[in-house]
Amino acid sequence: MPDAVKVGFVPLSTAPRGILVIFCDDTLKFGAATRKALGSAASLVSRAAATNQFKGKSASTLDILAPEGLKVSRLIVVGAGKLSGLKDNDFLKLGGVAAGKLRAGSDAVTIIAELPDGAMKPDSAAAVAAGVRLRAYKFDRYKTRKKDGEEAALRADISLAVGDVAAARKAFAPNAHIVDGVLAARDLVNEPPNVLFPVEFARRASQLRKLGVNVEILDVKAMTKLGMGALLGVAQGSTQPGRTVIMRWNGGKRGDQPVAFIGKGVCFDTGGISIKPAASMEDMKGDMGGAACVVGLMHALAARKAKANVVGAIGLVENMPDGNAQRPGDIVTSMSGQTIEIINTDAEGRLVLADVLWYVAKKFKPKFMVDLATLTGAIMVALGTEYAGLFSNNDELAERLTKVGLATGERVWRMPLGPEYDKLIDSQFADVKNTGGRHGGSITAAQFLQRFVDDTPWAHLDIAGTAMGAPKSDINQSWGSGFGVRLLERLVAEYYEAKK
Repeated sequence: MPDAVKVGFVPLSTAPRGILVIFCDDTLKFGAATRKALGSAASLVSRAAATNQFKGKSASTLDILAPEGLKVSRLIVVGAGKLSGLKDNDFLKLGGVAAGKLRAGSDAVTIIAELPDGAMKPDSAAAVAAGVRLRAYKFDRYKTRKKDGEEAALRADISLAVGDVAAARKAFAPNAHIVDGVLAARDLVNEPPNVLFPVEFARRASQLRKLGVNVEILDVKAMTKLGMGALLGVAQGSTQPGRTVIMRWNGGKRGDQPVAFIGKGVCFDTGGISIKPAASMEDMKGDMGGAACVVGLMHALAARKAKANVVGAIGLVENMPDGNAQRPGDIVTSMSGQTIEIINTDAEGRLVLADVLWYVAKKFKPKFMVDLATLTGAIMVALGTEYAGLFSNNDELAERLTKVGLATGERVWRMPLGPEYDKLIDSQFADVKNTGGRHGGSITAAQFLQRFVDDTPWAHLDIAGTAMGAPKSDINQSWGSGFGVRLLERLVAEYYEAKK
């Protein structure tokens, strides 16, 4: 989807045009360049702040139309709160708050990237610009007309006035690619299932070749030869054939072990023979949020030319209930050789991941694997929609994911694993059954996956509550959030990428 918001950087001394956005702290103080731009209008801001009880708290705004003494159509003041408490992710949110005050038809916007203590650092200004783009995203490609009062997608030429234009542009370059990856993931999650079926999803993933990513697509014949009976068992009920897509970015040293990310890509999930209730089944077009994240992540890493070897793998299926669909009671043989008794055909995502995890572990022998999946409703019962569930067999990997989650705002919460839970998925007729019942549903799902990672360091992220339909935020107003792209990009950048 074309990006209708253009973001550029200009010197702090540039005269504002169109709409002017400025920042203040919780004492209503402004930076020197901001005060100069305001001129005699500074007193107007003070009066308006008093009238509107605006105190400069974080993410609060003050909107003044046709401000007297300024040659701009609107003046938007965004509160940054206490400067001492600002973190990197706060600047991203400030950009989102600013974009949230803009309306369709806002042609020209000037944002003065300055706080009372001086011009924002290049990284901070770049984060504001990224926040603007993330907030401005809107998926409306299938709208042929707008209802009265319905807000159209924002289209604007936004200039950030900064202290060092060259440094800000340099800092924003990788951020822009990360944003592109997030928006690509959002697009995939938001697409309707009659458009984004497994073969089409695989085709879109193959477009990463333009960025230098090696893409291999395994069709049904290839997966059958590999013995991917768990994944194929899910796919067999649909007229749309399944696919597995392997994406490789080789930006690190030749021969270095890669890191690997695996995504669940159930393009639509009816539940199969264990069919879901009709209410809200349309949301199951988003059951490929994990796969969407992996594609977005690979886009971000390749576009910014990450100095790391990375494997992205996604299993793509539809879970449908036709006469050829697998049944409760069926036993399938996974690529690992382990047999699986199907108790509930709606516990399908773990079957898809089982074969893809095993394939990646054995073929690429990665330093670690992280899988992402909209796997269980139980994780929303436990954590709501603010945190993704984290399960891991490796404390270091879990700690790193937790740390970068706090830094990016894509937070994860570690949940337990243990042999006691394995008893719940032991099968009377096969090596394992695909569900352990109602109690501890997210945990038994993770225990199931752990049987297919061998001894590879591994983490499982259950993103059922965060990838789709999550509460809207300062940087996301979309049903599909693109959750995980920024989290995992930061994980690679901070811990697994060769330093310059």
